[in-house]
Formats: sequence, structure tokens, C-alpha cells
Amino acid sequence: MAKYNEVAQRLREALHDSKMTAQELSNRSGVGKSSISHYMNGFHCPSNINAGKMAKVLNVYAAWLMGLSDDKYGHKATIPAHAAIRIPVLGTVSAGIPIEAVEEILGWEEIPSDMAKRGEYFALKIKGDSMSPRILHGDTVIVRQQPDVESGDIAIVRINGDEATCKRVLKQEDSITLVPFNPSYAPRTYNRKEIAELPIVIIGKVVELRGKF
Repeated sequence: MAKYNEVAQRLREALHDSKMTAQELSNRSGVGKSSISHYMNGFHCPSNINAGKMAKVLNVYAAWLMGLSDDKYGHKATIPAHAAIRIPVLGTVSAGIPIEAVEEILGWEEIPSDMAKRGEYFALKIKGDSMSPRILHGDTVIVRQQPDVESGDIAIVRINGDEATCKRVLKQEDSITLVPFNPSYAPRTYNRKEIAELPIVIIGKVVELRGKF
């Protein structure tokens, strides 16, 4: 939490120097006000992308804002390629809202900043055994937030307002099939109408598995 407190202090300092409110920063940077409030209260650190957006508006460097450099304005203040960026581990994911707005945060994982540059990430703790033996109950997956995936990718998908599920996505011309790895579970196919009306919403692509022992 010490790092979170440092980020919170620097963000408040930059807002004070810029004579800007959190709402104004949100409006100008595109970062949600609730997320900025979380950062300012030391609940968690901004992603590399959100830090960059806020730093640009505040006329400071993202590396300084994230506590990775003491150089507030220097032209060499860049975020080290392998600096650790923390992302939340979520129990459930709600579709259509920013990941930062989800209240159920179970813990934190770290990813390198060069990875964080490629998108917005969150981690999800797997429940159940439908993806065993490759992904086990209690494992954590790292997910890049995106609204679509390629056929064959493993994705986090929200169905009919229920909790997010982790499945391999196979695409057909007018349908998609969600395929478990565990042969005890049957694949489920959804036609175009069901995709729109249930709805079936892809939240992100699973890019890494972190097993627990």
C-alpha cells in the first residue's frame, strides 16, 4: 500500500499545481472520475495507459506520477520497460462498465509495463473446473480487455447478465460456440439472435495463466 499512497500523494499534488479538480481531469483525460477517486485515495495504482492520459493533461511524466521516477518534468522520465504494474484480481466482472469500477477486488497481480502498453488488463480468479485440466479452479488468468477475439482464442465471456465465464471461443458464420476443456461439460452454441438478446458479451482475451500451488 505504500506505493499506492505515494501515487495518491503525487496525483493530488499534480492536481493542486494544475488548479484542476478530479472532475476536470476526468473530462480532459477520459479516465473515469471513480477511477481517479480510487487513485487519489490510495486504493490502487492506475494502469500504464491511464497514467499516461492523466500525466499528459497534468503536464507531468507518467513515470513520476506512478512513483517510478523522482523526475517530475525531465525529458528522460520514462517508465522502465520491465517495471511492475499492478492490476486487480476480480471475482466477477460486470459488462459495460470500466474494470476499475468493479468493487469486488480479491487481490493484485503484477505485469511488466511493456505489456501494459498494449492495452488495459485485469486478472480474474477462475471458479469451477470446466476448463480443467489446463486451467484449474483457483487459478488466476491475466486478461486484456477487448470487445472481440479471434476464433480459437480463450476469452472471458458474460452470458445473460451472469458471472463471467472462461471458455474457448469458436466462431461460425452466424453463431459462436463456447467450448470448455473439461469433456464432462458440453460446448454451448449461440445463434445471432441469442448473441444479441441474451446478450453474449466478450469482455477480454486470456493472455496468461498463473497457477497456484
